[in-house]
Amino acid sequence: MVFTAGSRPHRSKVLAQGAADEEEGAFDPTTIDAIGKLLRLVVIVIAGLVVLQTLGISIAGVLAFGGVGGIAVGFAARDLLANFFGGLTVYLDRPFSVGDWIRSPDREIEGTVERIGWRQTRIRTFDLRPLYVPNSTFNSIALENPSRMSNRRIFETIGIRYNDADKMATIVADVRQMLERHDEIDTGRILIVNFTHFGPSSLDFFIYAFTKTTQWVAFHEIKQDVLLKVLDIIAKHKAQVAFPTSTLHIPEGVRVEPTEAGASLSRSS
Repeated sequence: MVFTAGSRPHRSKVLAQGAADEEEGAFDPTTIDAIGKLLRLVVIVIAGLVVLQTLGISIAGVLAFGGVGGIAVGFAARDLLANFFGGLTVYLDRPFSVGDWIRSPDREIEGTVERIGWRQTRIRTFDLRPLYVPNSTFNSIALENPSRMSNRRIFETIGIRYNDADKMATIVADVRQMLERHDEIDTGRILIVNFTHFGPSSLDFFIYAFTKTTQWVAFHEIKQDVLLKVLDIIAKHKAQVAFPTSTLHIPEGVRVEPTEAGASLSRSS
């Protein structure tokens, strides 16, 4: 089966990495960037202290003044420090890395991570807009990382007519067999096909299965193939997919007389 590129290349590119991204090792681009920034900061501080010592300025006095001044600066720049430590938390905990697709159910945040800075993280949304999120935000929101999922789920409910009730068992069995034989369905995961519900105008069964791929575009191709095969199975058994209907039962001996409006309408037609 050949899959073509879809309308969201950023998402499909990210998901192609799969769950193995988390296991690539400690020295991914995000970690290297963090180490580089820390080393640069340490070098600048040490160089500054060396220059002051060379100029004959007491380092002890500078450090003492820096401790008092640091408290004042800390109160004046709480948001800046919160974002700094938020970025440090992201670097240490690694809930996501550059290139991951992330989203938050708490906020309207979804897209591909492009850059993780000390103050903010740049995310490219799927309509290609840059979204700049302060790092302190990640300390107070729930965050999903779909890039690290292992499978994608197909969860669909399908209804057939009440007139086809005697065919439900064989339809369900054939759909299950089709899924078990499908090359793109992970049979090592839970797989359920069962008649579950007496609906208002349908008898419903549901499909619960997982695909082997996590790629967004490929998943929808597989899901389409599965649903088309389900329609073929229903048609093979001379059954039909149900749609909302109403049945009017008229007792014997009761006649329905057309109204004047209905009669005139029938004559005009």
